[in-house]
Amino acid sequence: MAKIKPFKGIRPPKEFVEQVASRPYDVLNSEEARQEARGNEKSLYHIIKPEIDFAPGTDEHSPEVYDKAVENFNLFQQKGWLVQDDKEHYYIYAQTMNGHTQYGLVVGANVEDYMTGVIKKHELTRRDKEEDRMKHVRINNANIEPVFFAFPDNDELDAIIKHETSRTPEYDFIAPDGFGHHFWVIDDEQTIARITEIFAHIPSLYIADGHHRTAAAALVGNEKAKQNPNHRGDEEYNYFLAVCFPASQLKIIDYNRVVKDLNGLTPHEFIEKLKTHFTVEEKGEQIYRPEKLHNFSLYLDGKWYSLTAHEGTYDDNDPIGVLDVTISSNLILRDILGITDLRTDKRIDFVGGIRGLEELKRRVDSGEMKMALALYPVSMKQLMDIADTGNIMPPKTTWFEPKLRSGLIIHKLD
Repeated sequence: MAKIKPFKGIRPPKEFVEQVASRPYDVLNSEEARQEARGNEKSLYHIIKPEIDFAPGTDEHSPEVYDKAVENFNLFQQKGWLVQDDKEHYYIYAQTMNGHTQYGLVVGANVEDYMTGVIKKHELTRRDKEEDRMKHVRINNANIEPVFFAFPDNDELDAIIKHETSRTPEYDFIAPDGFGHHFWVIDDEQTIARITEIFAHIPSLYIADGHHRTAAAALVGNEKAKQNPNHRGDEEYNYFLAVCFPASQLKIIDYNRVVKDLNGLTPHEFIEKLKTHFTVEEKGEQIYRPEKLHNFSLYLDGKWYSLTAHEGTYDDNDPIGVLDVTISSNLILRDILGITDLRTDKRIDFVGGIRGLEELKRRVDSGEMKMALALYPVSMKQLMDIADTGNIMPPKTTWFEPKLRSGLIIHKLD
């Protein structure tokens, strides 16, 4: 059962929130962060991408860069750009994209819940990426950026969120990417206590986005517990910053593939090989989007094709075997194109669906890539089934949008 707690958030005064708020550290590179923060001393990038305060080309993992993060975090607090709330709250953070709003509860999630599997994952993490974020959490003694969780829908929580969000939000702005961000502070003691009680009956939380940040936050909390001879289990370091959304409100968008060559085959030979396991239909020059599970879209030589996997090439009773990413990885990328490791093979690249299928067409038409494959998006049910059965999704399966904005709230570990 999920253990959560309210906390004294550190956050920007209303008039600074748009200047402080930033995209998450891992969706842009150092140069892009440098551009976005230009002329804005209040940008959170000075804390989460502190290499922007050094000469271009500075190693973002060097000790002075981590030290700069701490220096900037302290400076933001001294200048009043970030201020700690005087009592413990839960918060609501809502995001609007294309007319759809999703409402998340901002909570302190429990380190032990991660260690014991109450917080479930569906992705493998890389130790080097964990290590980088662990250093960042450790040195700042804070979770500067939130992680993104889902939980099974709960009617009472829906009612509480509806009631709380009928008030004027604390923050309400549209970010440069066009997505709306709205934020409320839950102040009522009884409501706060009730939220904690309801979560105590929710069997699992699911990591939607931010596996590395979650692992790093939990591992640092665990370290601190081991280092404290008087550890009790209720210290602030036993919790980390998470935004939890009802699963039904979340939308996973497609995550597509582009490949540099056809492994020595001509386009005609490649199409013929596909026919072993797929019904192939030529769709012409108009962009074709996959219509349902087990239907794929191929772009090759200026034409779009529909590929429908034959019965028997997938297993709808197996949480991994049912996935289109499994079908395409095995029957197209591995068996025909000889791409066996999606994580390391340089012949393949991945394009988040937020960029649209036009981006696939562009990369093939430019000559950079030979073909593109678009997949039907994974559902939240598929994700939760995989996490519940202890399975791991193949690489580059899920893309969540909108991303959580960083800088609306920070959680200190003491």
